[in-house]
Amino acid sequence: MADKGNSLTRRKERKEEVSAELTKDVQKMKDGGERAADNGEVPSAEAAASDGAVASSQDGDLQVEPMELPPFEIIQGDRIDPFAFKFQFKNVEYSSGRNKTFLCYLVDLGNTADGLLRGYLEDEHTGSHAEEAFFIHCIPNYDPSLRYTITWYVSSSPCSACAAKIAEVLKARKNIKLSIFAARLFEWEETEIQAGLKAMHAAGCKLRVMKPLDFSYTWDTFVENEEEPLNLWEDCKENYEYYQEKLADILQ
Repeated sequence: MADKGNSLTRRKERKEEVSAELTKDVQKMKDGGERAADNGEVPSAEAAASDGAVASSQDGDLQVEPMELPPFEIIQGDRIDPFAFKFQFKNVEYSSGRNKTFLCYLVDLGNTADGLLRGYLEDEHTGSHAEEAFFIHCIPNYDPSLRYTITWYVSSSPCSACAAKIAEVLKARKNIKLSIFAARLFEWEETEIQAGLKAMHAAGCKLRVMKPLDFSYTWDTFVENEEEPLNLWEDCKENYEYYQEKLADILQ
């Protein structure tokens, strides 16, 4: 138990170190302003117990009230479940029930021993979002001397907060080139969402809606497909054209 606790502590400390480094790079682009907010720590069992309310029942027995569960952790993996992909990446206009983001990534580090990095992240919008977590989990040992060519295939475009952070990172780290291909546009009617997309575009991010061919590529590259081809839904091309038109109008 002690070893496990020490391991979790080391992992938490490393995440905090990487997050601090990322924040430091972003802050170099600013003349002032407040420090970036803490990522937040999951409370330990001892802290949760001490903070939790304790009530007495009528017969005198102590009863600990249920404590609030910590935020959902970011999930990392190599390949996505095929049923999850077909639901989460479906480019419907109204994304009811799709309360998480799947981010499939490719990272080309150029002529290095690491070669091409590939994988995916998953969140549930209760803790760190997948876009923010990518820079912490997937390129923790950022090297300003390397050239990073990064491609994301995401189930939906970033929220306004993530878009602002991505724009800041791209401004601070000029050696990162990011392309984002989104299955859907997240709340694209909202003014702050549109401003975030414009900020990313202005910072050098390549933004595009996923074409039918992109869905097939993502299925082949990132999904546990058991060598079965992807049968695209009937309105996939029509929905792509709808979202692409909206994105073009926003970025013009």
